[in-house]
Amino acid sequence: MRNTLGDLNLHLFAQLERLGDEDLKGEKLSEEIERSKAVASIAKEIILNARVVLDAKKYSTEYMQESPKMLEG
Repeated sequence: MRNTLGDLNLHLFAQLERLGDEDLKGEKLSEEIERSKAVASIAKEIILNARVVLDAKKYSTEYMQESPKMLEG
């Protein structure tokens, strides 16, 4: 499977490493900071979506015979 939460974790740590590059200065550092903000924003949405799917799965397991269609695939 591609693009898992584990992959997201790797991307976040890679971004953190790029921010920690002491040779990054000036305009390049500003660009990397902006990129980090964008990555963090997208990551937050992915995590929120994963929480919704997890909650729906928990609910369906507890109260329903079948999983909602959104959980398939």
